[in-house]
Amino acid sequence: MNPSPPLPLAEVEALAREAHATQKDKAGRPYTEHLQAVAHGVRQRGGDADQIAAAWLHDSVEDDALSEQWLAQAPLTPRTKAIVLALTKRTGEPQETYAERILATEGARLVKEADLAHNADPARLAVLDETTRARLTEKYTVMRALLGIR
Repeated sequence: MNPSPPLPLAEVEALAREAHATQKDKAGRPYTEHLQAVAHGVRQRGGDADQIAAAWLHDSVEDDALSEQWLAQAPLTPRTKAIVLALTKRTGEPQETYAERILATEGARLVKEADLAHNADPARLAVLDETTRARLTEKYTVMRALLGIR
């Protein structure tokens, strides 16, 4: 029996938009804007279809928008699934462990780089309160260093 072909990117995008439709980011903006920015950033950095699909889905399991069981059965490439799982933070997981998993998963670092670039966008951070802005800036700086991203 042949596995079904992977979903086209347009369908992955639609699925991600639906799964995250009710979510807002820390600034109160629709969360799907972040997903779109990360997918765009992956594309701009030369990412392939697997990485772009993973960009659309990178927070879906972590945010409980889609289950890990759904991901395991989803018509996606094994590489896309591996990238999504690599980018899914575990509760209480040290940043070093998270970074090691990303670096060990082919294609995941580029997606995380696009994610960090959007998360650390000064315009996006500017609307947050000072305490949150400082905490997130430090978090993103540490992760960039752990991943070797300038």
